[in-house]
Amino acid sequence: MHLEFNQQDFPYHITLLRHAQSVGNFEKYHQGQVDFLLTERGERQAEALAQRWLKESKQFDLAIASTLSRATRTAEIITQKLNIPLQSDPIWMERNNGVFGGLKAKDAEALYPHAEFLHLYQPVGESGESLWELYLRAGKAVQSLINRPPGKYLVISHGAILNMVLYAILGIPPQANSHGARFRFRNTAFATLLYRPSTHTWVMIGLNDRRHWEDTTDSNGDE
Repeated sequence: MHLEFNQQDFPYHITLLRHAQSVGNFEKYHQGQVDFLLTERGERQAEALAQRWLKESKQFDLAIASTLSRATRTAEIITQKLNIPLQSDPIWMERNNGVFGGLKAKDAEALYPHAEFLHLYQPVGESGESLWELYLRAGKAVQSLINRPPGKYLVISHGAILNMVLYAILGIPPQANSHGARFRFRNTAFATLLYRPSTHTWVMIGLNDRRHWEDTTDSNGDE
């Protein structure tokens, strides 16, 4: 079935963008809320997206970025090129992953072997956010967008929190042990959504869009 709709009937146009490749991505660290800069490749990814949106005459009223450097720098490159105002908001930070943050995956596994089962309320990495806490924060992040006047918003954030934002928007409950749906966001990939408050209607018109950086031969550090 083909769903017909007019984008002009939706007052909110929201683009959810994952940051460009960071040093933590490339060197396979657990990042969480630990700060990592972009790699040179990440800088080029953000620049490529900015150039694409320029060619497409893409417009945003406001960009809102996580306060972590990998998101902030991605946002700076894009907003400067497109002349978009930029604000920072810590509600869009990545999941706090406790003691895992800043450790390489293999080291984290050796020091803190992963539990076989995590219930919804169990902190990740001993002291980080539980999946339920992350989901609740994601819901507040969505609320913070809809509290703003209707418009076209660009959010620059992180993979785990953006997954839970889509859970909140689409009405998907989080599941224990991180079971359930996964929404892939490669570096500088984005999802595009429309929202009409009068009928509480959400429409997703794109997910994991990264046509500006189609390098299928090299996925190292790009997950």
